Amino acid sequence: MPFGTVQLVTCSAPVHGNRRCLGRRRRRGAKLAGGKKEDKAVMSYWGVEHKKVVKEDGSQWKWTCFRPWDTYSSDLSIDLGKHHLPVTWMDKLAQWTVKTLRWPTDIFFQRRYGCRAMMLETVAAVPGMVGGMLLHLSSLRRFEHSGGWIRSLLEEAENERMHLMTFMEVSQPRWYERALVIAVQGVFFNAYFLGYLISPKFAHRVVGYLEEEAIHSYTEFLKEIDKGNIDNVPAPAIAIDYWRLQPGATLRDVVMVVRADEAHHRDVNHYASDIHVQGLKLKELPAPVGYH
Repeated sequence: MPFGTVQLVTCSAPVHGNRRCLGRRRRRGAKLAGGKKEDKAVMSYWGVEHKKVVKEDGSQWKWTCFRPWDTYSSDLSIDLGKHHLPVTWMDKLAQWTVKTLRWPTDIFFQRRYGCRAMMLETVAAVPGMVGGMLLHLSSLRRFEHSGGWIRSLLEEAENERMHLMTFMEVSQPRWYERALVIAVQGVFFNAYFLGYLISPKFAHRVVGYLEEEAIHSYTEFLKEIDKGNIDNVPAPAIAIDYWRLQPGATLRDVVMVVRADEAHHRDVNHYASDIHVQGLKLKELPAPVGYH
């Protein structure tokens, strides 16, 4: 029987006997597979099949963190210089909050932009998930549609997570940097969660300014690459597949598309905040799903 297919195991023994029977079949399957981890499949009677995903050219898809239909070509023509001028006290407080958060980051990482990007993405992937989760729960409580904003915010969180998966290949974090990520994520998640409950328009404005700072950081990253201070190494394979980059793409190409992503996230969050400022709810206007 080929691996990945499903077979209903029938045993007359009690439940624990069924488990032993399944265990023997799994061990036998592992031996037939030659002991290769990538060829193993969990044999189960639940009806879930292990299917291999292939690319458009028929070659095997090796990534489990995203699929071919999640890939896209980044829009590099987006205006990187757009800035929301802080007018109200809320805008000024949001900008001040982001500037305050940037200060310790500048001191800790200085010009180590690879590690800086890694740290930035662990924080940037939180707001979309928190906002999407709260909108999801609100939709369930109130029996109403979300206007697509749940998917849009979760899409943003997933995109930021893929930034992290990419920069993990470029810069391996040290033990104390991993510890810092855990601490910062714990504090930021809870702070943003409470902030979104109190004022979604303030929360989205903070993220809008946070993305503006991300654009600035990646611009400095590019300058260091162009000066030769950072090696323009080949782009990680995961980045080439995720952004559909050319086979000979480099780190500079990766930073370019990541910066463009951040600019799109800037637009989405400032737009979401503007909707709230005008006294409307997000669900009243269609969300920019697929806006990268």
